[in-house]
Amino acid sequence: MPPYRINRIAVSSFFFLAGLCFSSWASRIPDIRLRLHLDNAALGAVLLGLPAGLLTSLPLAGWLVAKFGSRPVATLAAILYPCTLPLLGLVDSIWQLVACLFLFGMGGNLLNISMNTQAIGTELLYKRTIMASYHGIWSLAGFSGAAIGTLMIGLGLHPFQHFLIVGAVALLIVLIASRHLIKEDAAHGDQPIFAKPDRSLINLGIIAFCCMICEGAMFDWSGVYFQKVIQPPKGLVAAGYTAFMATMATGRFLGDWMATRWGIKKILQGSGVLTASGLLIAILFPWLFPAIAGFLLVGAGVSSVVPLVYSAAGRSKTLSPGVALAAVSTIGYLGFLFGPPFIGFIAQASNLRVSLGLIAILGSIIAVMAARTKFE
Repeated sequence: MPPYRINRIAVSSFFFLAGLCFSSWASRIPDIRLRLHLDNAALGAVLLGLPAGLLTSLPLAGWLVAKFGSRPVATLAAILYPCTLPLLGLVDSIWQLVACLFLFGMGGNLLNISMNTQAIGTELLYKRTIMASYHGIWSLAGFSGAAIGTLMIGLGLHPFQHFLIVGAVALLIVLIASRHLIKEDAAHGDQPIFAKPDRSLINLGIIAFCCMICEGAMFDWSGVYFQKVIQPPKGLVAAGYTAFMATMATGRFLGDWMATRWGIKKILQGSGVLTASGLLIAILFPWLFPAIAGFLLVGAGVSSVVPLVYSAAGRSKTLSPGVALAAVSTIGYLGFLFGPPFIGFIAQASNLRVSLGLIAILGSIIAVMAARTKFE
């Protein structure tokens, strides 16, 4: 097997590891909530520990990758991230949970920046865009982790036992795959580790920001929208979210082929149009089948935006790949952090259809910003 294919499999393994760890934690949130007797407000506040750790580590991640290379950082982060899982399973107080989530967020972001830098290196070997397929593997790992979590709950295993098993699998992946990662990242001469992002990187960050707000809206509010507005039979309350996730995962495996054929700019423009159109359909026609169709379009729209933005950022001529990714991620993750509370505030002041209508505007901004961005 050619070395570049072995490298692609190794990097894919790290993406699978990241998705598996995150979804494993998410699958046991209800159990940990009950154990600590948290109400909805308290749980929402405690869960901010994860994005706080993520945002705190963003500049550190870019610096470490630029200074030491993505391979050692990815290896270290891929050990830290799953090793934090069992700690989450052992917490017996709120402050312990917040502290562990902070570490979990830091480890997850170090892994995110370093493995995406590795993915950019693999793209250079392939001489075409393959980033979206990596994120598709992350999505598949998310489905796998949710299924495993359901199985563990059915077997009556404690979260600590569940997380130990997942951690052991993750460490085995690191042991096998880390030796096949790219040893040296793309050279960027004597460029400074910290530098002001150029206009193109700022535009990419804005695109990521808008997309992550749309993603966050689907993750956190699609079920609520179906329950409160669409009001389908109880067994179909999750139909919108399932439709969104299905086309999101599928779109990521098609995104590379489409970007290679039509270019990143056109795909991002089309993605923005699909996202805005899907949300508007679900809002203007609040019935079961139109809403499902709308959420299918939203999933297809957001599927490849962040992977293609990362791919474009990694080709920056002004910053090293790790620092460029960290800069774009910093702007993007602000949307993921503040988007869902913003939707809730607007929904409380008016209604959920109005708040999702505002999110549809952000989908159209993706298309506008893509048209104004220069891609290498």
